[in-house]
Amino acid sequence: MQYSETVMEHFRNPHNVGRIENPDGVGEVGNPVCGDMMTITIKVKDNKIDDVKFETFGCGAAIAVSSMVTDMAKGKTVEEAMNITNKSVAEHLGGLPQNKLHCSNLGADALHRAIQDYLDRKEGRVRRREDEPVEHVTAHEGHCYCPYCDMDLEEEAPYCIRCGKPTLIHYHD
Repeated sequence: MQYSETVMEHFRNPHNVGRIENPDGVGEVGNPVCGDMMTITIKVKDNKIDDVKFETFGCGAAIAVSSMVTDMAKGKTVEEAMNITNKSVAEHLGGLPQNKLHCSNLGADALHRAIQDYLDRKEGRVRRREDEPVEHVTAHEGHCYCPYCDMDLEEEAPYCIRCGKPTLIHYHD
């Protein structure tokens, strides 16, 4: 599969390039296998993504994905932006070759991390390390709460069925 015209357009003329000064949230991801690195910064106003920018070191697909995911997020509520998925990014780009689908994962993940960073700061939660997961806390007996998605989960779930975060920490009442 060749790149779609949409992918090529976002690669040649990427939107929202740069870094926001004093951002409300920062999301950084990388794939050591292919070398792609993405940073997304956001400004939130009235619970909406008022501004979003990216810096990406990577292939053309990674740059196109970064451009598209920032376009998709701008103007959306925080909740709506958290629902942007790797699949929806790839679909908006008109598809990606199989060997480049991991790039769409990076774009959605960087956006989600930026939003989660914003939510954490807003609630006064601070991570000690960037790769440290936010604790998933029990909402009530027999369920686990995913703060990434603001969603109750069955306790037996090994990961969040909505955002796919693989490590749920279960707390019992």
